[in-house]
Order: sequence, then structure tokens, then C-alpha cells
Amino acid sequence: MRVSLPEERTGKFYEKLPDLLNKSGEKTKAAGIQFAYHNHDFEFEKYNDTLLYEYLLEKTDPKLVGMEMDLYWIEKAGQDPLAWFEKYPGRFPLWHVKDMEKGTKDITEVGNGTIDFDKIFAARNKAGLKDWFVEQDESKGDIFQSIEQSHKYLDTKKY
Repeated sequence: MRVSLPEERTGKFYEKLPDLLNKSGEKTKAAGIQFAYHNHDFEFEKYNDTLLYEYLLEKTDPKLVGMEMDLYWIEKAGQDPLAWFEKYPGRFPLWHVKDMEKGTKDITEVGNGTIDFDKIFAARNKAGLKDWFVEQDESKGDIFQSIEQSHKYLDTKKY
């Protein structure tokens, strides 16, 4: 089951999603690996009487389903990752690190945008962070140069 296309983002799909995620988590746990769900901005839209992301956090087993928080998408949705870390401590073992360009809100190299990574990384223990990854989905220039630029910026931070 996917929820990546807008026409797939329906209550019918969302209702089944926690069960699918838990079952996937059971299978990966049996195989000795951790399963995690990666967010985009649409998970922060209303679903029933809550947000879809909150519904997924409430309806999935933390021992089976980790959350791979994409810091760009949560910020683009107008959400504060720190508030989610406070409400669901330990649920975010993985992060995708990418930045948001001022004005356009496009993806940009880490350190060139508006996301306050110092503040977010300061809360890594509350979040339950184990691993983080630079993700450069797109670039206005050479994507490999963008990744290198992000890497150099993050090296100065020593997160």
C-alpha cells in the first residue's frame, strides 16, 4: 500500500495504514531489522478528529514502528519537530536532514535555509535519535555538489 500519490490519500487508505505498518514492523523485527515510516507534509493534514501523523503515532506499536522524521517536510507543513519530540519521546530514531529555502520553501542545501538544526539536534535525546541522513531530493545545481555542501556544513556542527 502506498500513500504517495494524492489520489491514494483517502480515509479508506489511512484507516488500513496502521495495521499495515505494524505487520511490516513484525516482519522486519523477525528478520532482525527495524521498520520505520518516513513522513512528508501531507501527514500533517486533518484526518478525522486529529492529524494523520498523530493518528499513525497513536495506532502503531512503538516497538515495531519507528518514525523516520523528515525535518524539511515537517517544517514545510508548519509543524515544530520539538513539539512532536515532547509529545512522543523516543519515537523518532531516524531523521532526514535537509533545509528549506527562504521564500520559496524549496529544498536547499543544509545550512543555506531557514531550519534551525542547532535547536533540533539539541533535542535529539528526547526524540530518541539513533541515525540521521542528509537527503538531497532535488537541487538547483549539481546534486552531488549540493550533497557535498551540506556535508561540509554539517561537519562544522559535529552533531
